[in-house]
Amino acid sequence: MTALPTSVVIVSRGRGAELSRCLLAVSQLDHPAFEVIVVADPEGLAAVARSGLAGRIKTVPFDAPGISAARNAGIAAAAGELIAFLDDDAVPEPAWLRHLAGAIETTGAEAAAGYVRGRNGISFQSRAVAVDPLGRDLPLEFDGDAPVVPQVPAGAAVKTVGTNCAFRRDVLLALGGFDPAITFFMDETDLDLRLAAAGGRVAVAPLAEVHHAFAPSPRRRADRLPLDLADIGRSSARVMRRHAPWADAGRRFAELRAEQEARIARHVQAGNCPPEALGRLLATLERGWAEGLRAPLEGGPWLARASPPAFLRFRPERPFGADLVLAGSLLAAGRLRREAARAVREGRRTSLYLFDHTPRRHRLRFTADGVWEQSGGLYGASDRGDPPFRFWRFRARVERECARTRLVRATVVSEGK
Repeated sequence: MTALPTSVVIVSRGRGAELSRCLLAVSQLDHPAFEVIVVADPEGLAAVARSGLAGRIKTVPFDAPGISAARNAGIAAAAGELIAFLDDDAVPEPAWLRHLAGAIETTGAEAAAGYVRGRNGISFQSRAVAVDPLGRDLPLEFDGDAPVVPQVPAGAAVKTVGTNCAFRRDVLLALGGFDPAITFFMDETDLDLRLAAAGGRVAVAPLAEVHHAFAPSPRRRADRLPLDLADIGRSSARVMRRHAPWADAGRRFAELRAEQEARIARHVQAGNCPPEALGRLLATLERGWAEGLRAPLEGGPWLARASPPAFLRFRPERPFGADLVLAGSLLAAGRLRREAARAVREGRRTSLYLFDHTPRRHRLRFTADGVWEQSGGLYGASDRGDPPFRFWRFRARVERECARTRLVRATVVSEGK
């Protein structure tokens, strides 16, 4: 397989620390021909400058709310045949871009969607899903981890998520880009439905994995409690007006309201917010829906067709060599973490496994030193399909974890205990 030149677009606003971590992970990607475009506010641009990567990254100043307009600015700066999107509060596995771009190339599809793991690094936030014109998710089932173009019901589309998807550049231009009136929520859904209506296909790439933390924003807290639902209401109304039979839209809004009510009620029950927050937040949802119904429904295009700028191939300061695995007891964590950090500085993608003799569930994190650190009980579950307890010998457990992650993070050398 030849690697198509690919542009990675990252939009960042008010998350300098998260962006720095994201860029550290991006610098470990094993794709041979990609560029990085950061569309960011002053905080994000300062994070790029501090990273030491400024001369190897395209930056686009953008200090306004609105993910769709920001992504369009990134597309305009992109020169790759493919354009991939990644959120600033996410980190990709080292083989992410190779699998994501490869899914488009091997299947001939117009776009690709990968899998997203949650903040514990183990559970999935998102896998293969279709979406209908009313914004309802329809799970897709298939076996294996090879790229596949799923069959979806008439009128539906394979759903992409903005933190892990890629499109052919010429397809994005033909579709007119993202609708800038959709500032948050369903921005990808609108694009996916327009792509499907034009006959485009989306490949699912199970091995293209991204870890997504859901960092706080003006719309939600760190515990994912929403602070305002108006954007969700506005975007839902706009997408349904464009794609759905109007007779069904009112019923769908009632379902959406019930979903958000249940979501907030769980926070109230957990003590995360007072009961009166429920009515206030639902009022913002209804206000946004009403505004979305009144707003003009222009149809784009929102991107001008122009010759792409020069491709700025990303080259790490030090090419990465053979990947490294370190493993040991939690009692030796300090020493092993120092060894792992040193290995990353020397140009080795490094996985660190720290076990204690318990059935504690595992967690996985990408550290500030650029290390993939997995910790938990020697006998605990590292996959949500695992039993809560299973006896392992230490070396066999390390080998099992290396095998489990081998295709998303090439781990070929094992040292330490």
